[in-house]
Amino acid sequence: MRILSIQSSVAYGHVGNSAAVFPLQRLGHEVWPVLTVHFSNHTGYGAWRGPLLAPADVAEVIAGIADRGVLGDADAVLSGYQGDPAMGAVILDAVTLVKTANPDAVYCCDPVMGDVGRGMFVRPGIPEYLRDVVVPRADVITPNQFELDFLAGRTTTSLDEVLEAVDAVRATGPRHVLVTSVLHGDVPEGSLEMVAVSDEGAWAVTTPLLPISPNGGGDVTAALYLAHLSTAASPATALERTTSSIFAVFEATLAAGTRELQLVAAQDAIADPPVRFPARRLR
Repeated sequence: MRILSIQSSVAYGHVGNSAAVFPLQRLGHEVWPVLTVHFSNHTGYGAWRGPLLAPADVAEVIAGIADRGVLGDADAVLSGYQGDPAMGAVILDAVTLVKTANPDAVYCCDPVMGDVGRGMFVRPGIPEYLRDVVVPRADVITPNQFELDFLAGRTTTSLDEVLEAVDAVRATGPRHVLVTSVLHGDVPEGSLEMVAVSDEGAWAVTTPLLPISPNGGGDVTAALYLAHLSTAASPATALERTTSSIFAVFEATLAAGTRELQLVAAQDAIADPPVRFPARRLR
């Protein structure tokens, strides 16, 4: 695929495009990274330096790509954290340009808003903007369970409730939903699930719950799922490959004792995912 990836960037570490581009390239895809910020490091450190790019400047970069006459070659647009509605509008304008030139192109949105234990960590108004404006325009979304609950306007504590929430969100527009960090009453202690739902069905994968939560994990997961959806025979296979790769990245990160994702160390598991966690069909 050729992927227009509109995300943040850091010089040190791996979040946003600095987390998504390398895994996509290792899988053999061409990536056109457009940066929304260029920071020294991710904000999880509590201090960082570098510019927050203006939406107009980001739009200029995209316009320059359009000037090359290649937007019709793009197979997908990928986005993650959106700092304000103005940046979201730039991203949606890019989606319109790409889909006008190539109606078969897809938009994959990681609707970054918050997480369990942290609550919402984006600016006020962003969750509602993502729910009401961005998500309905997406073909693929990759929320965590906390974000799914907000998008669906409910609280999920069982697997059936998770599936009902996904159905409610899919009714607004997205065809594919990957829910990460899923915990419900039937998940064994010390485990975690990912759930994938599409027109073809619904599947879940269970993995051990590792004692780390590094920044950028969701960015890698969204990129991998988008990539594998384009090449796998089914969403179930895409789920298996994505889960196996991100688990290997987390294992390498835990073994290294660092707070930054060990993408380079785990690159073989990204390029050729070992199927360690089989998907089970839910319906």
